[in-house]
Amino acid sequence: MNVKARLTLMNFLQFFIWGSWLLTIGVYWFQNKQWSGTEFGVIFSTMGISSIFMPAIIGIISDRFINAEKLYGILHILASLVLFCLPMVDNPSTFFWVILLNMIFYMPTLSLSITVAYSALKNANKDVVIDYPPIRIWGTIGFIAALWAVSLTGNEASANQFYIASAVSLILGIYSFTLPKCPPLASKVEAKSFIDSLGLRAFTLLKQKKFAVFFIFSMLLGAALQLTNAYGDTFLHDFKSIPAFKDLLAVKYPAIIMSISQISETLFILAIPFFLKKFGIKYVMLFSMLAWVLRFGLFAFGDPAGGLWMIVLSCIIYGMAFDFFNISGSLFVETQVDEKMRGSAQGLFMMMVNGFGALFGSFASGLIIDHFFTFADQSKDWTNIWLTFAAYTLILAIVFPFIFKYKHNRAEKTAIKAMSHS
Repeated sequence: MNVKARLTLMNFLQFFIWGSWLLTIGVYWFQNKQWSGTEFGVIFSTMGISSIFMPAIIGIISDRFINAEKLYGILHILASLVLFCLPMVDNPSTFFWVILLNMIFYMPTLSLSITVAYSALKNANKDVVIDYPPIRIWGTIGFIAALWAVSLTGNEASANQFYIASAVSLILGIYSFTLPKCPPLASKVEAKSFIDSLGLRAFTLLKQKKFAVFFIFSMLLGAALQLTNAYGDTFLHDFKSIPAFKDLLAVKYPAIIMSISQISETLFILAIPFFLKKFGIKYVMLFSMLAWVLRFGLFAFGDPAGGLWMIVLSCIIYGMAFDFFNISGSLFVETQVDEKMRGSAQGLFMMMVNGFGALFGSFASGLIIDHFFTFADQSKDWTNIWLTFAAYTLILAIVFPFIFKYKHNRAEKTAIKAMSHS
């Protein structure tokens, strides 16, 4: 098997693990365990907590002490063991600590998989810019495949979703030891300080207004991503309590409907160079915020019957909402930050989106839903839940262009031109 095929399999399995439970854990939580929404918000915050510190710490270890592919394999094997134990937990507080332990092992593998892939491609004399994106897209396909597998086997509310994820994690962990060697490079390059390795130097950018505004909005948009991940599948599942909807395909297999979001994500990536060239980074970010408004607003008025088109359209719009801010945001960092600090600044961007943003979104949504939109029988007022989320992102979209002072510049145009040709 050539190096690109081996890395393709690695990416497929990497995201198959996550797709096995990330969007369906809410159904397991509310319908199988019947635990509260506030507690669920705390559970979903584990991704944010682990994203704040673990990738940087594991990055230091792989830079200085152990081969990246071996560390990658060890983490997946440990995560497999935790996922296998997860269904045995019958207490929400204990569930929090166990799922947090799983995320502590899993989240660093996202960046390690990139490290391993880049190293292997470079050693095989491949062009990373050209050869990596077609490999990475198989990660999204793996996520979609997992959603379909869990849904078609009737395991969206079942503990089996964790056993599936555990088995695939174990397979990937063992497979990782066969991947091309990616030894520590600290001895061959200038050693970074501990502060630089953790990306803490980038926090000095917050002294500048444009970066402070950008990173704050990154956190607030990261919260929006958690809302759709946490509650989308659960929202569709809840229609089964309504006799007129319970036998419809969208209610029987909601994860398959939600997978349209990931399919859309892969397609909108192709449109980004055009939009960036036509409108620039600032307005592409704004389009992302408006897309989130539509994402939630369509959910508010959609249903699995006559309103199915709204739900499907919402899933299609997700691709724009997710891709446009993440790609344009990383491009903003690339073109505006001094090259000596770009790596740590990109890390801070991801920390704001997947770390602090995830924490804020998880805690706030759990409390709001539990206190204002949950009825006595524990059913949810989904229309007003989604309208509240839509109002939140609409406020962001209205405020953003007035306080984010940024104009098209030569560095941005050069980067977009390079992106268009890659």
